Amino acid sequence: MRDVIIIGSGPAGYTAAIYAARAGLAPLVYEGDTAGGQLTLTTDIENFPGFPDGIPGQDLMAAMRRQAERFGAQIAAETVTGVDLASRPFKVMAGGGTEEARTLIIATGGKAKRLGLDSETALYGRGVSTCATCDAFFYKNKIVAVVGGGDAALEEADLLTRFAAKVILLVRRDVLRASKAMRDRILKNPKIDIRWNKLVDEILDARAGKVTAVRIHDAKTGEKSEIPIDGFFPIIGHEPNSGLFRGQLELDEAGYILTRGGQATSVAGVFACGDVQDPKYRQAVAAAGTGCQASLDALHFIENNTL
Repeated sequence: MRDVIIIGSGPAGYTAAIYAARAGLAPLVYEGDTAGGQLTLTTDIENFPGFPDGIPGQDLMAAMRRQAERFGAQIAAETVTGVDLASRPFKVMAGGGTEEARTLIIATGGKAKRLGLDSETALYGRGVSTCATCDAFFYKNKIVAVVGGGDAALEEADLLTRFAAKVILLVRRDVLRASKAMRDRILKNPKIDIRWNKLVDEILDARAGKVTAVRIHDAKTGEKSEIPIDGFFPIIGHEPNSGLFRGQLELDEAGYILTRGGQATSVAGVFACGDVQDPKYRQAVAAAGTGCQASLDALHFIENNTL
């Protein structure tokens, strides 16, 4: 039986592993099907402290992984297929086997919803982004398109206007779903050009390895057009990777794991960190912070409870 098992990698999972390993808990980390999480799909990260010149996402995650291993974390390149949190020790199923643990740290992250276009996938991190907070700086004096009509999309569009020369907001209907305050701000912003009833057909140019334009059509008339752009932001929602824990842990309406008193979940001895429990910030440095907290919470739980 292990002291702690960590499900998921990325800044939350690897940070939790670093702290748990340094505390002598010899954590087992299941990386999942995307080792390093969403950051490995990002080219340059310029807002993670300690890297004044920026760092590629893959390099940052690889460094965190090495640091966790240096202190004794065992990392398994496997995806967890099931958990049993109904009794102790907790059971984690992966790779055809079952491991048991006194505590469990969940760092399965989340993912931005996408349009489902092949070109969107091919150009992700090369002009396609789902985080203006992360990438707006790269679009100084350039033209970008944002897809969406909710509060998140409008907030991203508003942020982008601080850098971009122009923001084209593509809305699939003829109304904005965002709050009145957010709608009023966007409608008054001279840098934002709203295109109503527009659906995206293709993002160009995957062969060139960068975003050069977006092909759209009008939902009412069917008229097609092509808009030259430098960046593309589909902001149509976000979902946590919490399906494994549905029915075993308390989740909010959107599926985020609810935490309280630090990173504790509704089951004593189970802790959650990173984007799987963060519907608001979803930043690498914030995820790393909660990974630290989850590991310290797990250590405290082990010291004060016996199995």
